[in-house]
Amino acid sequence: MFWPMLAIALGFLGIAVLGVLAIKVFVEAQRLGHQVTRTTERINRAAEDLERAAARVARAGGGAP
Repeated sequence: MFWPMLAIALGFLGIAVLGVLAIKVFVEAQRLGHQVTRTTERINRAAEDLERAAARVARAGGGAP
């Protein structure tokens, strides 16, 4: 009777550990997703700034012939 109870206890402990690790992975994936979103927004802003600067240079006649 001892071994079956030990097996059940260890199984429950293993599932609990996997649950904790799954929560940690979920939190880190959420954090990574937010970082990707912020980085994408920064890249888009930089691309828009570059486009505006290129348009100003083109209007000023600074392009090569």
